[in-house]
Order: sequence, then C-alpha cells, then structure tokens
Amino acid sequence: QVQLQESGPGLVKPSQTLSLTCTVSGGSITTDYYYWSWIRQPPGKGPEWMGAIGHNGFTYYSPSLKSRTSISRDTSKNQFTLQLSSVTPEDTAVYYCATGAAVGGARRNEYDYWGQGTQVTVSS
Repeated sequence: QVQLQESGPGLVKPSQTLSLTCTVSGGSITTDYYYWSWIRQPPGKGPEWMGAIGHNGFTYYSPSLKSRTSISRDTSKNQFTLQLSSVTPEDTAVYYCATGAAVGGARRNEYDYWGQGTQVTVSS
C-alpha cells in the first residue's frame, strides 16, 4: 500500500547542493512507526545508506556523509527531503528513498518499500 516517489533535478553542477524530495502515499511519515531513509548506488558500486528521519522527526546520518547531508520533512505534504552539499562527480548515483522498521542498512531486504529511484548526475 505504501508508495514512495523520488523527484528532483537529474543534473547538478559540481559544488552545488543536490536536493531531492520523496513523496509518500499510503502511509504517514508522522503517524507510522517506520524510518524513512535515503540510499544511493553509484555506478559499479554497492548501495550506500545516507541517512533517515523517523516518524518523530529525529534524524540519523551516515558518519561518512553527515557533514554534507541534511534530511528534513514537510508533514503537511507527507514528504521528506534530502540535501547533499558541495557535490562532486563522485556523488553521481541512483538515489532511492525507502522505508522500514530499521535504519542504517542498504540491502533490498532490509526495507519494506522502495521508490523507483532517480538518476542524479554531477557534471559541469
């Protein structure tokens, strides 16, 4: 029943901020007990968990990305967002939003629902 949809620019210039939105339907980011996560997969590499926000608004971040990552939410729109600052070509990846009962993993079976993913390319 829960559906997630990523949206945002597919091309970002180096040094700029990558901003993506995940729109949720069939579940409430404030009422349900799920964690709401962002995961990315660069070309030829495995998936990487970036961070999450809980139903109470508490945020969690990967130690390797926390200095550049910010996750927030708009409860009136049932959306949560990802901002990744100071991007480089190494940030090129498919970006996913996902939800589940745990936080911090990057495997498909660790989450109950996934968005389709959106390709983001960092290039000048």
